[in-house]
Amino acid sequence: YIVSDCDSVGVLYNTQHYTRTPEEAAADAIKAGLDLDCGPFLAIHTEGAVRGGLLREEDVNLALAYTITVQMRLGMFDGEPSAQPFGNLGPRDVCTPAHQQLALQAAHQGIVLLKNSARTLPLSTLRHHTVAVIGPNSDVTVTMIGNYAGVACGYTTPLQGISRYAKTIHQAGCFGVACNGNQLIGAAEVAARQADATVLVMGLDQSIEAEFIDRAGLLLPGRQQELVSRVAKASRGPVVLVLMCGGPVDVSFAKNDPRIGAILWVGYPGQAGGAAIADVLFGRANPGT
Repeated sequence: YIVSDCDSVGVLYNTQHYTRTPEEAAADAIKAGLDLDCGPFLAIHTEGAVRGGLLREEDVNLALAYTITVQMRLGMFDGEPSAQPFGNLGPRDVCTPAHQQLALQAAHQGIVLLKNSARTLPLSTLRHHTVAVIGPNSDVTVTMIGNYAGVACGYTTPLQGISRYAKTIHQAGCFGVACNGNQLIGAAEVAARQADATVLVMGLDQSIEAEFIDRAGLLLPGRQQELVSRVAKASRGPVVLVLMCGGPVDVSFAKNDPRIGAILWVGYPGQAGGAAIADVLFGRANPGT
């Protein structure tokens, strides 16, 4: 069955002014294939749409049939719900090896390669024994699942993922993604000088981009750009910039910086995000391009 985003049918009428009346909005949505509204709009205005001849009762019945059919498949009309096959689902059903493997596979497929100069990637376990893992998103957990997410079975952070392939030197470089100061950049530069390769995990989180939170610009927040540029200049080995964010970020400075060999966009990659990032960095999985 097809369900709307919450309040979207109301937005169709109240904000976008797609129709002259709320009844027309309800009729148009149902006739376009919507079966269930997240919100009260259809409950309030569908009867008026039928009475006004804008919508047939058969159209409403069809939407209802699709919705009830799914409820039947779930056993919701077969007595006590807890006694049915789907009545006691819990973490043991979600956190199976197959489901956790699927989370890793989804993260692999969601990573996009934006830059790879002079075959910077993949890194090599033979040449890159020590990796400096730097950035405010380098050792995060909840950030990786974004918003409107369930409870993760467990997390593999970028730092943990990379640690499976090489010895790591970790520095946050910033106090959170807001990165309002540069007090930690010096330590990050020292780490980059000591490592065979440097991975900077930068970007955003729900404090910067979320529903009802508008961003003021497209650049990396605060002193993040300064951190990236200074660390890239100090790094002894190849430098990879990893962007963890949902919305667009202008990283033209990194694209044009010859010291930054590769750029990966990983979105909010989920509970297995750190493992997927490391797999791509070391060539075990191929990113999209």
